[in-house]
Amino acid sequence: MSFSDTGFSGKTAVITGAAGGMGLNIALDLVRAGAYVVLIDIKEPEIDLTAQGPGQAVMAKGDITDDVFINQVMNAAFTRTGRLDYLVNAAGVLWFDQDRSTEEVNLDAWDRIISINLKSMVITCRHALPLMRKTGGGAMVHVASVQAMRGDDKPQVAYQASKAGIISLSKTVAMEGAADGIRSNSLLPGPTVSPMQDRWVKDPAIQKATEKVIPLGRAGTTQDMTNATLFLLSDHASYITGTELVVDGGLLARP
Repeated sequence: MSFSDTGFSGKTAVITGAAGGMGLNIALDLVRAGAYVVLIDIKEPEIDLTAQGPGQAVMAKGDITDDVFINQVMNAAFTRTGRLDYLVNAAGVLWFDQDRSTEEVNLDAWDRIISINLKSMVITCRHALPLMRKTGGGAMVHVASVQAMRGDDKPQVAYQASKAGIISLSKTVAMEGAADGIRSNSLLPGPTVSPMQDRWVKDPAIQKATEKVIPLGRAGTTQDMTNATLFLLSDHASYITGTELVVDGGLLARP
């Protein structure tokens, strides 16, 4: 999908969770559309970022729950380009071994999952908002999950609670930024082939069983999620804020 007509060229974006999966896919598509993109993660991506052009990709390696680190990264991007146009919070963890039912969840894991998945969003938004105001506006997309909208008989309660929190916080940020032309929306992916679902690689039968209940008959891809994210960031979505875009192959529409 080409986004050459969406105005990303010359813009500045910050993407968390960008070393792999949908975060990296989003970052690379923005770079290919001409944006200056800062990728934040605790690890380096396994590709050559210098070969992605025509925009520029810059890696900022660090902890997204570190307020001082995020402030430095945001301000460095703004100092380098004179603007901050886009923020995508794509970082997230799903720990099947520790995050289980309400009675079984490891409470230390609960705290860490909430910190990575939700607190990090507070940190990035609090530093992005003033810089976007100086830019004259901007757009944010925060990756939640369809699991925030449904129960599960085999739940990961911390993951689901954190993703529900993202939706609520995004609406608040949308209200805080609207007068300054700053939009905030949530993306709700359904089951998606990505590093987070590496259990599917180990046991393809799990993926096949999941796909049987998806009306479109397949799991999503990181490109599906990237296409939706770039739409929400783009000027084509200039009248969309404070809402959620579900990208799940029809899963939530099932009776």
